[in-house]
Amino acid sequence: PGPDSPAQAAAERARAVLEERLADPPSLEQLAVELGTSPFALLRAFRERYGMPPHTWLTDARVRRARSLLDAGAAPAEAAVTVGFTDQPHLNRHFTRIVGVPPGAYRRGHSPG
Repeated sequence: PGPDSPAQAAAERARAVLEERLADPPSLEQLAVELGTSPFALLRAFRERYGMPPHTWLTDARVRRARSLLDAGAAPAEAAVTVGFTDQPHLNRHFTRIVGVPPGAYRRGHSPG
């Protein structure tokens, strides 16, 4: 499908919904219903468009948002809850995997002022 196909449009709308509702995202099934498609078709289109399934994209987006909150001086526990992780250890695991250092160490190395 080309960049303007209905499947690609659904993938882009799905990404926008996930970004808007980062802390409380819909399930794949709920998202598919909202967008008027099937979960399988949405998953396939999303993967084609973004190179990863929605859940992986969501985790990466949460880590990116947490990183910007830490840059602004937020505590790791506060950042974790704000972006939708269940708790700080959940953030720590994903943040460390994606960024390469735990959130606390990242914050100490990037604290404002």
